[in-house]
Amino acid sequence: MAQIAKSIVFRAGERAVVVIASGANRVDAAKVAAVLGLAVRRADAEFVRDHTGFAIGGVAPLGHLSPPLLVFDRDLLALHPIYAAAGSPSHVFCTEAETLVRITGAPVADIRQDG
Repeated sequence: MAQIAKSIVFRAGERAVVVIASGANRVDAAKVAAVLGLAVRRADAEFVRDHTGFAIGGVAPLGHLSPPLLVFDRDLLALHPIYAAAGSPSHVFCTEAETLVRITGAPVADIRQDG
């Protein structure tokens, strides 16, 4: 489960924030906000689809309708390979964490919720 690179969508005002996180981790919204320097809150299903083009459960880390702010979970860097959603809840693609960081340009950070 840790090798699943899940895309969790938050919102910063009207801008989508996509956190690419290890499937084993819960995301700490306060840590994400600190990385971005912006207040963030969970996005609802309509916001996710309108801003990413994907439904919850199938949000890919790439190919969004409008460029989101991105944050990458540093815990994924220790895992090889990783698997990310490919646009639907039933499709994934295999990649390396370093490749996904390079392609997305996402800052790498500790976003795991403690406890």
